[in-house]
Amino acid sequence: MNLFESLYLIYSEPEKKLGEVLRKHKLTVSSAESCTGGLVSSLLTDISGSSEYVAENIVTYSNDAKRKYLNVKEETLKEYGAVSEQTAKEMAEGLKAQTKSDYTVSTTGIAGPTGGSELKPVGLMYIGLVNNQKTKAIKVIAPKYLPRVFMKKVFAKKALSELYKFIEKDV
Repeated sequence: MNLFESLYLIYSEPEKKLGEVLRKHKLTVSSAESCTGGLVSSLLTDISGSSEYVAENIVTYSNDAKRKYLNVKEETLKEYGAVSEQTAKEMAEGLKAQTKSDYTVSTTGIAGPTGGSELKPVGLMYIGLVNNQKTKAIKVIAPKYLPRVFMKKVFAKKALSELYKFIEKDV
């Protein structure tokens, strides 16, 4: 993802389109967040009437919270790390099992400016998406020089945008 795409995401409003499709088809959604720290939930609930489709949202910033509330396996965290495709999938699947929402979305990543490495740089995020038939993970790499607050916003908007695309394929 380049800077232009990042800026576009910051000013886009995927939460509105998402709310429309969820309401129209009487679907529910829940979110499990790490790197976005509740921003996905905030954006979802910024839409008036969102209580019709937003079921449950949880921030599981620590590995302990991911294990406790989402049943992310200790082995997954040790082998792949908190920021991984596997963890994103397990977060979304764990939330789906608990909430029974039609769709769940998870975010895990490195918002920076510290915490990155050569293998997992600042700007890396994984989005987990689950419905009744499938689980999907999407890898995102945002520009590493974005300030943390913008990085989180890009991550959250991208998660909602990808969730919208995921749902659109089903309805």
